[in-house]
Amino acid sequence: MTSEELNALRFPVGTYTIPEKIAKETIREWIGDIEAFPGQLRSVVQPLSKEELNLRYRPDGWTIQQVVHHCADSHLNSVPRFKLAITEDRPTIKPYNEAAWAELWDTTHAPVDLALNLIEALHARWVYLLRGMGPEEWTRVFIHPEYRREYRVDQAIGNYAWHCRHHLAHVHQALALRFEK
Repeated sequence: MTSEELNALRFPVGTYTIPEKIAKETIREWIGDIEAFPGQLRSVVQPLSKEELNLRYRPDGWTIQQVVHHCADSHLNSVPRFKLAITEDRPTIKPYNEAAWAELWDTTHAPVDLALNLIEALHARWVYLLRGMGPEEWTRVFIHPEYRREYRVDQAIGNYAWHCRHHLAHVHQALALRFEK
């Protein structure tokens, strides 16, 4: 498999590009993506067998099980980032090692229902936060030390909306391509 083919498998919906200008309608669409994701993910993952949960979306990629738990971990980290940005002046967020977390025992062995339940509750709460924010809060920033740059809250919500679509596509891709563990 060529590096181009592997990259297409790695980013089935493309990479996230921060728009130059972010309209209110775009923010509403992104919030809609965040809101819809838990149900979309559950509807695809819930009926899967243990064997299907161990399918990978690309050679040497994560299993469906790992993708679902990763989404819970990633989005669980995202909400404090938003809250810090809107309550503090340019806070530096704490990054985490996603690859290492994806190999932890709970990620590889805990029932996916635990992650799905967490994602549902977390996203419901997150959407309340996002819909209650005013225009001045959308322009607040946090600093990501790993990338050594500031991110505005509106840019970050676009990134997490993309993240939902990205990993949902991974699950569909794993089921279609059936790369085994």
